[in-house]
Amino acid sequence: MDCAPFRLLAVGQIADFSGIALKRPFYVIIRTMSDAVSYLPGITLGPGVWVDKAHLNFGFSRSSGPGGQNVNKVNTKTELRVRPEDLHGLSGRAMQRLLALAGRRIDALGHLLLVSGNQRTQEANRRACVEKLRELIAEALVEPKIRRKTKPSRASKTRRVESKRINSQRKSQRRAVAEA
Repeated sequence: MDCAPFRLLAVGQIADFSGIALKRPFYVIIRTMSDAVSYLPGITLGPGVWVDKAHLNFGFSRSSGPGGQNVNKVNTKTELRVRPEDLHGLSGRAMQRLLALAGRRIDALGHLLLVSGNQRTQEANRRACVEKLRELIAEALVEPKIRRKTKPSRASKTRRVESKRINSQRKSQRRAVAEA
């Protein structure tokens, strides 16, 4: 089955290129090395990285920030908890970088905790939490460049010594000549 005409619209929807939402559950299409297609319910978090929606645990509480009088009545602050092991498609090294980048956002149970309370609605804060997770994963997917040690060339050493000699001569000419 070819899935090229489909693109991801939002959580819970798939649409064709005409923009008409189709009435079927949200699926992430994953192409493996053998070009086999797998239809798994979930959310795409990065290139080749996804998580099942059931593994995203959202919690809500009252927050400070915008909302006026409503801020003291409505639980809009959103906490997203997800276990790093539930993120599919991350290599072992990318997982290590993710855990290092997460730092104090890993709780005692080993869950990655992301919090957003800047928006006025639960849905907006939920989207902000998922976006924070996407940014964290995108940063973890970047392979750092390996630094290779280099030695200065013979010509660069000669130029350095020559410039030191010229500076030395220039400074020695500034000294007052001592009369004996």
